[in-house]
Amino acid sequence: MNELEVRELRYFIAVAEELNFSRAAQRLQMAQPPLSKAIALMESRLGVRLLERTTRQVRLTAAGRVLLDQARLAVDAVHAAARRTRRAGQPAPRLVVAVKPGGDAGLLREVLAAYLGTDPHLPPPEVVVGGSGEPVAMLRDGRADVALLRSPFDGQGLDAQTLVVEPRLAVLPAAHRLAARRRLRPADLAGEPVPRWQGADPANAAYYAGRDGAGDGAGAGDGHPNPNPAPAPAPAPDEAPEGPLVASVEQFLEVVALGQAVGFLARSTTERHQRPDIAYRPVTGLSPSTVVVAWPEASRSAAVAAFVRAAHDVAARHPGHLTALAL
Repeated sequence: MNELEVRELRYFIAVAEELNFSRAAQRLQMAQPPLSKAIALMESRLGVRLLERTTRQVRLTAAGRVLLDQARLAVDAVHAAARRTRRAGQPAPRLVVAVKPGGDAGLLREVLAAYLGTDPHLPPPEVVVGGSGEPVAMLRDGRADVALLRSPFDGQGLDAQTLVVEPRLAVLPAAHRLAARRRLRPADLAGEPVPRWQGADPANAAYYAGRDGAGDGAGAGDGHPNPNPAPAPAPAPDEAPEGPLVASVEQFLEVVALGQAVGFLARSTTERHQRPDIAYRPVTGLSPSTVVVAWPEASRSAAVAAFVRAAHDVAARHPGHLTALAL
């Protein structure tokens, strides 16, 4: 039999992420010899090499990269099944909604009110506010039932419906030489330091730096976002010097106000963060910000369906958001 066990998948994920058997064994709190033997047995049963090993390094093969992607999904699915089963058996089930600060384009309160008005028998919503990347992780591992997300994000295993498409604005110090302009182009900002967002993968890093190309953050034309835009080629060092590392909008704004970097924020976010030492300016050709409601594609929850309908209905009453690209 070639079926893999969850335990083996966890072993492989640790080795593939660490690319070092000693560190992976420490992470798994086990000895290295049985870990090496388990990986060798996996390769034997699958009939393919997963790792290229030398005395100096460990590298994933093409087959190993595929297994890493699929193993992460499988382990997440097992955790999610257990969590959702336990939650479904609770005397008072709840609908857990995940969102990060500013990730709802100002719609969440209305959506919650609309959801509560649909059916008094639906479970009450519980909103969990997480950091960057957390809402997606919560959907995958079963801690959340539905989420409001901004693209780009890894949409594998998720269904999503676009709610809001809004422009992003350049964020500049009020005294910046470009702050006197009414409208900018991406080329105007070439050579300006751009902050590095904590935990951002290459697609998100390109998006935050305005290097993902116009339109990559918009819907794909079928009501679903394009969560995995092709990352733009990395610019030359003199085109986008690295700015400070930031982990929140508030930290980002402080960095900009101090003249250490410039960047971009969605229009609804800028409206909530008006400051005399910050200037916001439209940028022609910059990709927009897309807000979606997302849920696990295998979900059959009536509560999730009701929340998605409520989110769609609320967004439909805000046509200004959906036509914001004409700004």
